[in-house]
Amino acid sequence: MKSSVKTLAACALALLLTAQTQAFGHGDAHDSSEKVHALINEVRRATAPFMDVEEAIRAHYVKFPDLSGDCVSEPGQGGMGIHYLNGALTGTVLDPLRPAALMYQRARHGKLNLLGVEYIVFQAAWDAQNAQPPVLFNHPFHLVRSPNRYGVPTFYELHLWVWEHNRDGIFNDWNPAVHCP
Repeated sequence: MKSSVKTLAACALALLLTAQTQAFGHGDAHDSSEKVHALINEVRRATAPFMDVEEAIRAHYVKFPDLSGDCVSEPGQGGMGIHYLNGALTGTVLDPLRPAALMYQRARHGKLNLLGVEYIVFQAAWDAQNAQPPVLFNHPFHLVRSPNRYGVPTFYELHLWVWEHNRDGIFNDWNPAVHCP
């Protein structure tokens, strides 16, 4: 009996998240900020195992270097940290609980600390299937044109600082508190 209740609860949660993913993926402006905050908390729960970078690696995230090094930063802006990317998650379906990239910062003792996540979709593939640029959490993605510092085609991206406070905003690309050596 307990397992059927748990299964039913898991199915209900999956249906709720699917509905929220579809709504946020298409920028439904009628969703309340409470739903956005609830979904962000779900992202925290879903990505908590990746506090251990070895878990991220087991989940097919690989270190993705910026052409200027492995830690992404911009003088005067702050940093994004060290990215681990799961290329299979850069498609045209946005799932808030499965971000394409995880962002880490190396601590003084050498351990990598999870800072946040990044959602990435390539513009050509997205635009071929969608009339509007992507939106998630009621927030539009930014367009990063090619050529770029990553050496990849033009893409849309959205950062979500779920593990490191960003005084400039939870969706800002750069975090002044993040520094690269």
